[in-house]
Amino acid sequence: MQENQMTPSEREVMKVVWANPQTTSKYISQVLEEKKAWKPATTKTLIGRLVKKYYLTTIEEGRKYRYEAMVSEQENLQDTSNALLNQVCTKKRGKVLYQMIDNTTLSIEDIEQLEQLLKNKKPLAPKVLACECTPGQCDCHTEGESHCGNENISH
Repeated sequence: MQENQMTPSEREVMKVVWANPQTTSKYISQVLEEKKAWKPATTKTLIGRLVKKYYLTTIEEGRKYRYEAMVSEQENLQDTSNALLNQVCTKKRGKVLYQMIDNTTLSIEDIEQLEQLLKNKKPLAPKVLACECTPGQCDCHTEGESHCGNENISH
């Protein structure tokens, strides 16, 4: 995981902040103690990490602090989904998206939006995508070849 990437636990904190802009650590702790049975110290540690990673900003109000998101939930979801897809061979990204859609409950509106998106993308889509992986990092480069990249090694 990249150093600045949000962990699942940090995302739990951010979900509270996204739903409750300019909230306090006390409120965040209350929500997560109920949901995850976390102690306030755990939540405060995660808040500190999120501030250091520039996901949260601190607003000082006398002796109290409020926290505000520096990145929107939508921006974060976009970054996270792009990071996931960038780890997958270009020729396999469609299968990943298919699996995600297949494993998700969608509303009629969601399905209609996806249908429209695919309808708009279809005329611009290539017949076949080229693999952009380094040889040896996916099976696209090994069709009809040795999978280890060295013909002298017996299998």
